[in-house]
Amino acid sequence: MFIQKYFEEFKLNDVRQTKGRTITEADIVIHAGQSGDFFPHHMDEEWCKSQPFKKRIAHGTLIFTVAIGLTADFVNEVSMTYGYERLRFIKPVFINDTIKVTVTIKELKDHKKPEYGLVTELVECFNQQNELVMLCEHILMVKKSNS
Repeated sequence: MFIQKYFEEFKLNDVRQTKGRTITEADIVIHAGQSGDFFPHHMDEEWCKSQPFKKRIAHGTLIFTVAIGLTADFVNEVSMTYGYERLRFIKPVFINDTIKVTVTIKELKDHKKPEYGLVTELVECFNQQNELVMLCEHILMVKKSNS
C-alpha cells in the first residue's frame, strides 16, 4: 500500500504494532548463507548444548532484518530511511520463536534541509512471551507538507 504521510502528520507517542512471524531453521540457514556467518551459535546444535542457552540462537542481524521487515506494511512516498541507531539485542531468539514489533514515535525534529523533518521511531521486538528481544531507533527523513 502506498501512502503520503508528511512530517507534520506524525504525532509523538503514536504506537503501531505488527503481526507476528515465526523464526524457522530455514531462516537461520538462509541468513548464514547470505551473511557468511556460520558461527556455531547458529549452526551447531551439539556444540550449543554445552553453551549457556543450550540450543541454537538466531543471528541478531536476522532478527533485526525480520523485525524491520514486519514494520514495512506500507510505503510512504514522501519518506525515506535516514538510518538506525542504538541497536541492541536484549535476549536470544530461538528456532520456532514468534516475534512481533511495536513502533512508537519517539522524536520529531527539523532537518538541516528545511523542506524535511526527522522522525525517530523506537522499534521494540518481542517474543511470544512478550519479552523484549531487540530494540533500535529508526530515523526517517520525511518531506514537510508546506514545501
